[in-house]
Amino acid sequence: MTFDELKQKMDESHYIYDDTLATVLYVALQLGRPLLIEGAAGVGKTEIAKVMASSLDRDLVRLQCYEGLDESKALYEWNYQKQLLSIQVNMDSQNKEALTKSLFSDEYLLERPLLKSIRSDKPVVLLIDEIDKADEEFEAFLLELLSEMQVSIPEVGTIRAKTIPFVVLTSNRARPLSEALRRRCAYLYIEYPDMQKELAILRAKLPHVDDRLCAQVALAVQKLRANETILKKPSIAETLDWAAALDALGIRELTPDALRQTAGFVLKNNEDITAMDLDGEEDCQCGGHCGHHHHGGHHHD
Repeated sequence: MTFDELKQKMDESHYIYDDTLATVLYVALQLGRPLLIEGAAGVGKTEIAKVMASSLDRDLVRLQCYEGLDESKALYEWNYQKQLLSIQVNMDSQNKEALTKSLFSDEYLLERPLLKSIRSDKPVVLLIDEIDKADEEFEAFLLELLSEMQVSIPEVGTIRAKTIPFVVLTSNRARPLSEALRRRCAYLYIEYPDMQKELAILRAKLPHVDDRLCAQVALAVQKLRANETILKKPSIAETLDWAAALDALGIRELTPDALRQTAGFVLKNNEDITAMDLDGEEDCQCGGHCGHHHHGGHHHD
């Protein structure tokens, strides 16, 4: 795939990107390097893996990391129920050794995301989401898999990758990641979008929503993110939800009332909604740009 083809595919997915992002994705893909993406929650890190899967026409295999995640959840486990059943059925068989051996064959192996992604006949995009939530031991295990593209299963031996996945790791920086992992990966840091980019995303994803309303929503979200008292900054997904909610209600103008009625689509806890209310009285979060003081004939239906 050429650089221009990749950009064209991303355009077809209505994904808004800049040249740096497109370049890093293309080079990581060409070199077969895993890509580590850091940034605050909700800036669209996971979206990149989804867009790459659709651009490359590959399946997306996702491993969601959490504290205490171990190999059995990430790599494989044995299907104990099926093994027990087989033991019961074959209790009287003379050849115990053959039975034991058969219990640890492929048919009893449950693939988890990591094993699934390297045993796939067609290359996949492997998303390792929020790697910073897993512990250091898991990170070290993962590093071995990414370096060698093979895994050892005691009962089976070494399983080498049939195909090499395009690996995307995301981190919200809850803990520092090891230097070894960073060295292994190409790197991208994503900021919240600026006003222009947020508006471009709204237009791309919600083309039917009134353009002026989109501009007001984008500006209001910029203000909310800049507001020190708001703890959980609105994600891009919440910006889209909010614009869609306003549109569904037939609201064309982001007035203080409209803001109060729909605050739950953009802010997700009561403290933040209260903080917005205190700030929002005079300028309704959009700095007087929302035009609610001049109602005459401005509605674009």
